[in-house]
Amino acid sequence: MNFKPLFTLFFIAFMFSCKQETQHLTRIEGKQIAITDSLETDAGIEAFVKPYREHINKDLDSVISYAVATYSKSDGELNTAIGNLFADVIYEQSNPVFKKRTGKDIDMVLVNHGGIRSIISKGDITTRTAFEIMPFENSVVVAAIKGSQVNDLVDYLVAAKRAHPISKLNLTVDTNYQLVDARINNKAIDTSKIYYVATNDYLYNGGDGMDFFKPSDSLYILNYKIRNALLDYFYKTDTINPVIDDRFIKLDQ
Repeated sequence: MNFKPLFTLFFIAFMFSCKQETQHLTRIEGKQIAITDSLETDAGIEAFVKPYREHINKDLDSVISYAVATYSKSDGELNTAIGNLFADVIYEQSNPVFKKRTGKDIDMVLVNHGGIRSIISKGDITTRTAFEIMPFENSVVVAAIKGSQVNDLVDYLVAAKRAHPISKLNLTVDTNYQLVDARINNKAIDTSKIYYVATNDYLYNGGDGMDFFKPSDSLYILNYKIRNALLDYFYKTDTINPVIDDRFIKLDQ
């Protein structure tokens, strides 16, 4: 008897029976575990962390300046005292760095309203205050852009109708938010000129829809975090008293 065909048939049947079925994910289940005060603390971990926590809190609670009032980014329509301080500090602290490296001055500063994450309360300003205002790791960059791009920047601010912090730039709009005047360092914007605009890396890369920074003639990375600029300013300034001013205004009539 010839067993070869029978063996071949058996082998094929065996191979098909061993073939694995394709698996398909049909459901994912999860369970939410709330982190609350009811969770037990590990005494060993707590004892280990305690001296480090106390050291950090001591540093963060060190008084470095004083605020004569409470400042919030919601205090004004087109410019706010805290926003003006924010932009002016970036200019004051970054311009010496930029000038030393390039021999040039920063022409203006633009950062975003949403980047201010806390108020400055009346009274003592501590190291913690700077971390609360600016908890992000954003750094100062200076973009060299054409005057025509600065005009796009101005159009963005006018359309936004929001108190984005600016410094060295003055804008005036009418009651219908039509641009009346725009000046940098009290001079009309020259479309043929290259302007050096300080901002942060997030905005330079198009954050908040600010796509007017690119292409840029040059980009200067100062390796200077905005939070550190704030800290350096507070350390050297005994008392702060920023105000709402005329850097971005709407005419009454």
